[in-house]
Amino acid sequence: MTDDTSISSGHEIADQTRFLRSHSGDGAFLSAAVATARLGVKAATLYAYVSRGLIRSEAGPPGTRERRYHAGDVQALVARQGARRDPDAAVHDAVGGALDWGTPVLDSALTRIADGRLVYRGHDAVLLAGTSSVEAVAALLWTDDVDAWIQLPLRARLDLGRPPAAQTGVEFLAHALVTAGAQDPTALDTRPHAGPVKAARVLNLLYAALERWHGVPPAPDLPLHGRLARAWGVPGHADLLRRALVLLADHELNVSTFTARVAASGGASLHHVTLAALAALQGPRHGLAALDAADLLEVTTRDGAPAALRDATRRHGHPPGFGHRLYPDGDPRAAAVLAALDVTHGDTPSLQAARHLCEVMLRDTGERPNVDLALATLVRGLGQPPEAAVTLFALARAVGWLAHALETLGSGRLIRPRARYVGK
Repeated sequence: MTDDTSISSGHEIADQTRFLRSHSGDGAFLSAAVATARLGVKAATLYAYVSRGLIRSEAGPPGTRERRYHAGDVQALVARQGARRDPDAAVHDAVGGALDWGTPVLDSALTRIADGRLVYRGHDAVLLAGTSSVEAVAALLWTDDVDAWIQLPLRARLDLGRPPAAQTGVEFLAHALVTAGAQDPTALDTRPHAGPVKAARVLNLLYAALERWHGVPPAPDLPLHGRLARAWGVPGHADLLRRALVLLADHELNVSTFTARVAASGGASLHHVTLAALAALQGPRHGLAALDAADLLEVTTRDGAPAALRDATRRHGHPPGFGHRLYPDGDPRAAAVLAALDVTHGDTPSLQAARHLCEVMLRDTGERPNVDLALATLVRGLGQPPEAAVTLFALARAVGWLAHALETLGSGRLIRPRARYVGK
């Protein structure tokens, strides 16, 4: 059989590479020689990309056995390879994409992401997840003092009313924030010392609401991760949840956290700041990404990793649960959660499926799992529905939302970017 990678000349490769750079999404197709040259891979790897659904292909000119490869798909893989090699360039990319992983840049003393590490106020998050409580990490982010946690169970006796016809736990959290934001007498206390106290009340409110959602009596004297484990009926795995809650506490200026900062800069109460961030979390490119990862796990358990990845990539345009622009060598949060699961749930179908997915992705694309796949694997291993991953994400990230709100309020600055008009 003729190898179609050998029939294109160097001039053709150069010409088509220039064409690719200027036509990345218009349906153009490239020869195998040009595609492999642009990707920097061998023909076998190109064929593997096609089999996984990462690159579309079509029959070549009539009378030949050649195939052509979609230019836009090739360019997307090239961009992902570049982001893995140089994450800083991905953050500060392109004049026309200033708001996409670039400016505006806000000063913050809370979280640093660099060199493959996530650091809360100078403390490595993975190391904190080994032993620290959620309360201690909240105190660290809110006050820069791990010993400053103020135990304030929800004692305001707020009447949350009858539980609404909410379909998920996250919807009930939103209901609780709206109700408490209107009733809590401390909500609009602007004295500087009141900030961490109000934040503690909001965080406790969320756990109390979750307990009510699951129909279990409140347990304000338990640690927060213990309350979540009790509400989910998995008290034996409380420490596993603690690790995940700590690792997800903050992640710099993601979509929901930036929303929290904007709301806080306008003077919104911490209840309403958290509500705004919770709403921003509800998108498939942010908090709901774990649901796509959960679907991928389910199909993998049934059909195997290659078929599941091919189907998911066809539907989403990328393999959900893999790759992160800020972690070219792998998301440390995902690695830590999956390592902990390996100890407690090593023989479960969910972890076996995750392992198989990771092996195939690393071999074929070089990408490693991100925290979305880890969350989906965790909740599936604990026997919870996929939506529980979003609830876990919201409870964990509320610590960071509140920290960023407090930092924004302390600055006294309004976050109000200007628009660059491009209309008529």
